[in-house]
Amino acid sequence: MIGAVPTREENPAGVPDELIRVFIVDDHGVVRRGIRAYLAIFADIRVVGEAAAAPEALARLRAMAESGEAPDVVLMDLAMEPVDGVTATRQIRAELPAVEVVAITSLVDQSRVEAALAAGASGYLIKDAAPEELAVAIRAAHRGEMHLDAAIARRLMASLRPAQSTATDPFGDLSPRELEILRLIAEGRANKEIARRLTISERTARTHVSNILRKLGLTSRTQAALLAVRENLTPAVPDALERG
Repeated sequence: MIGAVPTREENPAGVPDELIRVFIVDDHGVVRRGIRAYLAIFADIRVVGEAAAAPEALARLRAMAESGEAPDVVLMDLAMEPVDGVTATRQIRAELPAVEVVAITSLVDQSRVEAALAAGASGYLIKDAAPEELAVAIRAAHRGEMHLDAAIARRLMASLRPAQSTATDPFGDLSPRELEILRLIAEGRANKEIARRLTISERTARTHVSNILRKLGLTSRTQAALLAVRENLTPAVPDALERG
């Protein structure tokens, strides 16, 4: 992600409607500086802090939250020691649920992708992503959606087993309510938001999600969302894939 910095991007008025506060966690200083430089071109994004390790990041994020200055989005490197980014993501999402996390790494590993998403990450990008895609992922996370690098989404899509329910309708075993919830999963809606939208309890939403996965023979919400796309239940590969 290191290179020449493009011209600053602004809306016609030059003033963003809403400023998105970003915190960077990466154990390589040159990467942190590169990300800062790239994000500086976007008028609606501001880097408000950084850390070189997960424990330092957690300490700083707690302090920022206590003073009412928590960031909106954390960009999290996954390959760190002694505490890796997946563990740090899980801790941040547990302690500071209003702070979204976008995983950013040089590794395209399916198990690592699924672990990061299961920990609560709101996206997954590789480090050579264009600055515009990084901004898209940050904005999606801020909206409560999820964005995956295209290569990662394709790899996850290819890993899905062939639909086995029926020849014509892979979702034939799902009830109308479960189909409705599957569409919301594919939009990246968390259980809490699904419950609010459908006027049901979060526990009931969680039960529906578990039943959907069991009936489809899948193990994750990410797989369910991608299957919905592959079988044209939703119109396009969703930016938002696994939450809640």
